[in-house]
Amino acid sequence: MRILITGVGGPTPRSIALHLRRIYPEAVLIGTDIHEKAIGFHLNGLLDEYEQVPRASNKAAYFEAIHGLIAKHKVELAFVQPEYEVLAWGHYFNEKGEYPCPTIIPPIEHVEQLMDKAMMADLFKETNFIPKTVKLINGEAVDYDLVEREIGYPCWIRASVGSGGLGSLRLNSKSELEAWLFIHKDVPVFTVSEFLTGRHLANQMLYSNGKCVANAGLHCAEYVMADIAPSKVTGNTSYGLMLNEEDLLARCEEVMAYVQESTGVKANGVYSFDFKEDDQGRLLVTEINIRHMAYTGIMAQCGFDLIKASVELIQGNYEAPASSYHQFDKDYVFLRDVDIEPIILDKPF
Repeated sequence: MRILITGVGGPTPRSIALHLRRIYPEAVLIGTDIHEKAIGFHLNGLLDEYEQVPRASNKAAYFEAIHGLIAKHKVELAFVQPEYEVLAWGHYFNEKGEYPCPTIIPPIEHVEQLMDKAMMADLFKETNFIPKTVKLINGEAVDYDLVEREIGYPCWIRASVGSGGLGSLRLNSKSELEAWLFIHKDVPVFTVSEFLTGRHLANQMLYSNGKCVANAGLHCAEYVMADIAPSKVTGNTSYGLMLNEEDLLARCEEVMAYVQESTGVKANGVYSFDFKEDDQGRLLVTEINIRHMAYTGIMAQCGFDLIKASVELIQGNYEAPASSYHQFDKDYVFLRDVDIEPIILDKPF
């Protein structure tokens, strides 16, 4: 089996590659990235072959390189991870009716709605799925009073596009909002929402032709290098706990049913949710990613293996469990840091 993994400079593709090594030791792994310094290129034993490719925004050059390496390395299937590459492959499918090679990713209609948090907020504005949210266009005549009228302080600001910690901060006043937008002039669009005080919960789901076939959750309790981030949130979990909470899993599938109904397109591939609880314990969506998340390899080692399931779905030999709700057999926790492999324990702290 010859597997392409894109974006191997990032932690999630590297996690996927490491787990593929464990479960398919005979597989040939081919990695790509836009940077020659991508750390995945230089880790001994991670990949069998690797190639630098153009950015996906350069559509012609990117797909010329992708087609070339697929032919050269006889690639049989792909894990497409960076969101802009997922977007590019989705457009390619809509234009050509097929992917450059077999893969499983969400349809372009879902990618476009969910990648941008402001567009996601518009999608869910008539529901109770998200906290109260407004969009601010940076660099224009910002209506600062809108935040106080619609949200109030304290509130939570974050970049509309990017990982969970990008441009994020708890704001306590209008003056802090003005200062934050001035500091982040390079961020074009922000979302501002209610400041939620409860747990940060997350999940990963796998869909096949509109049906959820696998669904599991966790609690993101602490964050990597949180002390150096103004928001104390970096988007990467340093201490997390696997959960067997059916309310979380049911909420995820309820939201995805709405996404499918609203777009008129069936879900397919991996969807990863982030939630925050409000002061009454209600689960409110803060982000939906259209790819595996960085803890996907950890979840696989704890018994929820969406990496293997993705391979089997692409190959057409996946056997779905009786229930999409995954129940972990132990109270697994994990510890992660920058320069060390994650550690999995079965005793919470």
